[in-house]
Amino acid sequence: MGSIPDPGEVTADLTPPPPSFDDFQRQTSLMTSCTLLWKELSDHFTTLEQNLQKTSDALKRKIQALDTETKDSLASLKKREVTIDGSVEIALERLDDRCEAALRSIDSDLGEVDDGDGLLLALKTFCLKMSSREFWRFVITKKKELDALRSQIPLALGECVDPPRFVLEAISEVFPVDRRGERSEKGNDLGWACVVILESLIPVVMDPVIGKSRLMVTPTVKKRASEIAETWKRSLEERGGIENVKTPDVHTFLQHLVTFGIVRKEDFDLYRKLVVGSAWRKQMPKLAVSLGLGGEMPDMIKELIGRGQQLDAVHFTYEVGLVYKFPPAPLLKAFLRDAKKAAASIMEDPDNPGRATQLAVRKEQSALRAVIKCIEEYNLEAEFPPENLKKRLEQLEKVKTEKKKPVPAAIPANKRTRASTAGPMPPAKAGRLTNAYVSSFPSQPPTFVRSPSHYPQYPAAGIPAYASPPPPPIVYGTPSPQSPYAAYSPEAVHHPIPGSYTLNYAPPPAAYGGYPSGFAPAYHQQAYY
Repeated sequence: MGSIPDPGEVTADLTPPPPSFDDFQRQTSLMTSCTLLWKELSDHFTTLEQNLQKTSDALKRKIQALDTETKDSLASLKKREVTIDGSVEIALERLDDRCEAALRSIDSDLGEVDDGDGLLLALKTFCLKMSSREFWRFVITKKKELDALRSQIPLALGECVDPPRFVLEAISEVFPVDRRGERSEKGNDLGWACVVILESLIPVVMDPVIGKSRLMVTPTVKKRASEIAETWKRSLEERGGIENVKTPDVHTFLQHLVTFGIVRKEDFDLYRKLVVGSAWRKQMPKLAVSLGLGGEMPDMIKELIGRGQQLDAVHFTYEVGLVYKFPPAPLLKAFLRDAKKAAASIMEDPDNPGRATQLAVRKEQSALRAVIKCIEEYNLEAEFPPENLKKRLEQLEKVKTEKKKPVPAAIPANKRTRASTAGPMPPAKAGRLTNAYVSSFPSQPPTFVRSPSHYPQYPAAGIPAYASPPPPPIVYGTPSPQSPYAAYSPEAVHHPIPGSYTLNYAPPPAAYGGYPSGFAPAYHQQAYY
């Protein structure tokens, strides 16, 4: 049995007090913090897991790509090995045919070169006879038929017994060193002919079985081509470095490397500098890829943008598919902004404002035409509508046309003008005679009067002396933003607007007997001097 509590004993209340509201808030805050921390950790681990999965997938793709590339390389090597005999046999058959054709053509005459067939016949004749010098002299006289040469020279080179050696001999007069002496200093640059011939050789020396991946060039000719390339590189120092080499020479050198397959990885830095320095050439983007510079294209494009060659950068981006990284529309707009700034700086020439205006207009016109052509070539009308550019180009054309309009003259063309009074001058021989009479109207008798400068001293009878202030100077060819005839007003002050194109109008000679406005003398008879 339990003990019975004593009635006089006081028992303590062991029931805990009810929780307060502050304790409840602390517990709620703690639970919220734990929940947020748990979610943060969970998201972090999920992100790590996703990144690991992406990395794993990327590695798998790279491994698969390497396996595929290895298999392709092995298959290509096997194909090259298997096809060597077949390619050599085909080449020998072609060689025999060319030799027979060359023998038959020894006594043949060169036909008339009036059309495309005649051009091809002439080129084939030189190639069959291996007359490289005559071939070269013939090609350089046909620059106006450049498109026909591009299509016909490959066909003609196919008739050569040894096309690579023939090409090296043909261009040897100007490459690797120009041997013409003084003739080369007269602006007669023949780099275009070298490039056309070298480009035309590629389809001729391609392997008939596997194509461009193997060029049918003999080791002897390839060694000779490498020596020529080294000679050209050594000549850079004599020319003052890469910055002073002409673009046609650079283009010929790079095309020479690609045509004969003698590109060297250790010279990539040189190739890159040459390509960037001549990036405005249309063929440079493709040539850069053929040189193996595809991996360096992003840096090259950034360099072109930094040099203010945004238009060239656009061509490079499209060649290697980097449009997503270098959007073309902002580049073209930046190119136009730079062109306008350059035109505005040209306008600041105080010595020859007329010439400066003309150069500034041409500068902006050239930039507008290049951008419009680029927009049409790459179908960028949606990103960069060319309508405003075409309107601006039309405005500049109107300015150029108005500037060319002849200014009407108030006196006959055979009259000379005195600078001080804008009046008619006598012919050059009149000053040699003591009393030479000069008149615009030979049918009227001569009237001997004094020079207008003596009028205040000797007034004519019945006519008061005409006293007037000295005439204001007439300024010809001064640009005016207000009116082409503002030069007539002595109050006119000319303030060219910066960045604007102001025409230089030459005002017509003064109308009142050759005197400027506001200075009409009392005597209108022709004076003699």
